[in-house]
Amino acid sequence: MRVLAAMSGGVDSAVAAALAAEAGHDVVGVHMALLRDRPQSRLGSRGCCSIEDALDARRAADKIGIPFYVWDLSETFQDTVVEDFLDEYAAGRTPNPCLRCNEHVKFETLLDRALALGFDAVATGHYAKIVRDGANSPAQLHRARNMDKDQSYVLAVMGQDKLDRALFPLGDFVTKDDVRAESARRDLPVSHKPDSYDICFIPDGDTAGFLRERLGEQPGAIVDVDGKELGQHQGAYAFTVGQRKGLHLGRPAADGKPRYVVDVRTDSNVVVVGPETLLTVNQLDTDGLVLYTDPADLLDARDLTVQVRAHGNPVAATVEGMSTDEMRLRLDNAGLRGVAAGQSAVVYRGSRVLAQGTITKATKASVAL
Repeated sequence: MRVLAAMSGGVDSAVAAALAAEAGHDVVGVHMALLRDRPQSRLGSRGCCSIEDALDARRAADKIGIPFYVWDLSETFQDTVVEDFLDEYAAGRTPNPCLRCNEHVKFETLLDRALALGFDAVATGHYAKIVRDGANSPAQLHRARNMDKDQSYVLAVMGQDKLDRALFPLGDFVTKDDVRAESARRDLPVSHKPDSYDICFIPDGDTAGFLRERLGEQPGAIVDVDGKELGQHQGAYAFTVGQRKGLHLGRPAADGKPRYVVDVRTDSNVVVVGPETLLTVNQLDTDGLVLYTDPADLLDARDLTVQVRAHGNPVAATVEGMSTDEMRLRLDNAGLRGVAAGQSAVVYRGSRVLAQGTITKATKASVAL
């Protein structure tokens, strides 16, 4: 196959490209320049997409012996990831920009260009596994063997068509040290490069400052569940359900227990706080449904789990209802704490991803399972 290998400049994508080439594929490396104003070098181990990263990717491609190009996708990234991130926070939802990037940049845009150029598939350094029941059967998305690094949650949004044209060569590595050892064995120049983390377009990690700079101050009230004003904030967009720190209320609750954000009402610019008990929910409504199996395989099945954070623990769940674009999930008696609209809910059976939806409402149902 002709394979386009996405190379970020890190060790994971370099090893993935090397393994794809070793498997006999005709591989071409490409580095996606995603930021309009890219830093000249990394800030410690944070962030990615610096000029240094592009050079590291080129050096790795040279060592592997594959052609290499840099594609400027900064306009697409700004429009579909950064602007969406700001819009979602402004609307009181909690977005995951990595999901958005995987869906619209790393697979949709990249794959569209790859297909137009005659490539058959895209290879990336994500930690996930693709399993097929037969040579011509649809691809199944499974968790990676390395559960600490598993990225099936953020990949679940990509959809069946893109999954069928994806390669994840790192899916069977047990640890990150094993990947680094593989890189060192091949004498790749990124073997000891530190991992990037946090949101790539907020390399200093100050999400609140990033939002404040772009959305401006919008003073409003912090109230309790009865509507009594307890304090002021400088923008409801800076708060998310489950948040405890940064409320600056000055005086404790009547029962002396901590208060948490239980609702963000951007229409009235009000932040609602309450006791921890109000954070636990057992019903999730989602839209933007992505399916990897027949709906009949999901409805009322008793062997499913759902995950709502990239590194969150999966909990037992039942799919109570589905439509073309929506899905309702009922969680087990323990439920989940601090779930916010905008988060992704991914349904698994064992290690396999079966469905994904974006949470529109998280509630405490009148009758628990």
